[in-house]
Amino acid sequence: MYKWRHLIENFFGKLKEFKRITMRADKTDQSFAAMIHLVVAVITSR
Repeated sequence: MYKWRHLIENFFGKLKEFKRITMRADKTDQSFAAMIHLVVAVITSR
């Protein structure tokens, strides 16, 4: 169980590297969700 928790915590750490996500600069929930999807695509493509 700790293995999965560790992976999730690492993922959120990588997600927080993107300032726009951390500061939540998007005005709507839809644009914030779109930005999350974009960042996830960038992270998984690395």
